Amino acid sequence: MARATWNGTVVAESEDTVVVEGNQYFPLDSVKAELLAPNDTTTVCPWKGTASYYDVVVDGEVNSGAAWYYPAPKEAAAEIKDRVAFWKGVEVTA
Repeated sequence: MARATWNGTVVAESEDTVVVEGNQYFPLDSVKAELLAPNDTTTVCPWKGTASYYDVVVDGEVNSGAAWYYPAPKEAAAEIKDRVAFWKGVEVTA
């Protein structure tokens, strides 16, 4: 079971994660959507495509851009479609 927590709150939990470049990608339906807020940041990976970001919000505290996903990953990264990964202080354990 993989779990992502921030500020003592479980943000995502799943037995069905995909590991890419050391990051656990959680299925979208395993992430607590009420703890995510849209963020306008995007970045580009040459082999995965364009990433979009969410802020993680717990008890009114905002961790800006702490979650990311690939809405339309390139073919080489198709396995991470509809999945979310975390960083910036979000603790991920497996």
